Amino acid sequence: MLSLTKIASVASLGLVTIPSLLYVGGVLSLDSVKWVALIGTIVWFIATPLWMDRKPNVASEVEV
Repeated sequence: MLSLTKIASVASLGLVTIPSLLYVGGVLSLDSVKWVALIGTIVWFIATPLWMDRKPNVASEVEV
C-alpha cells in the first residue's frame, strides 16, 4: 500500500509538470493542460498524505 501511494504521488506530479512542458512546446492545448493538471493535483493531495506521515512521537520534537 505504501509503495502504491508513493507511485501515485510521483505520477501525479508528472501529470502536473509534463503537460505544462508539452503546452510550451505547442503539443497540447491550454484546455487539455488545465484538465490534466487538475486531475494530477487532486490525486497528489489524496495520495501524498497517506505515505508522508509527519506526526511527532514526543512533544519535545514539535517545532513552533
